[in-house]
Amino acid sequence: MSNITRRNADPVYAALPSLLGDWDPFRVMDSLLRLDPRAVSQAPRTADRGFAPRFDVRETKEGYVFRADLPGVKEADLDIALSGNQLTVSGKREFEERDEGDSYFLFERGFGTFSRTFALPTGADVEHIRAELKDGILALVVPKKAEVQPRKIALGGTAKDRS
Repeated sequence: MSNITRRNADPVYAALPSLLGDWDPFRVMDSLLRLDPRAVSQAPRTADRGFAPRFDVRETKEGYVFRADLPGVKEADLDIALSGNQLTVSGKREFEERDEGDSYFLFERGFGTFSRTFALPTGADVEHIRAELKDGILALVVPKKAEVQPRKIALGGTAKDRS
């Protein structure tokens, strides 16, 4: 047999076998397909997974609308604060007690405290912010000041006057 030598080989591809080590994709797939959901239930996680609600923020002609899903958060556990142009929404969702005799197959819902801060633009009317928590959805409306809202400018005169 002859020896084959490759010249100008890409160093990334040359280092690939050493980076992967003994990683075998077939072994990984086999272990995933054999996953037993009851094995997870034998030692449920007790660590605080955290709760990080996601926000939708949109701009309208009249202002800015913030919406967040906050299921299980009570109004008393929610704090909305304004400092300068920084709007901060913080709160907590209480941890639900679990019975030691129960078997959990999944425990994915997060609990704990959260805090999100948003920088408001200079045209925001911070004196007239409205907030509502209804059915687990927080809605914040930050109106724009009148001077920054878009307005329609009428053309003066008719076509006859321009001629």
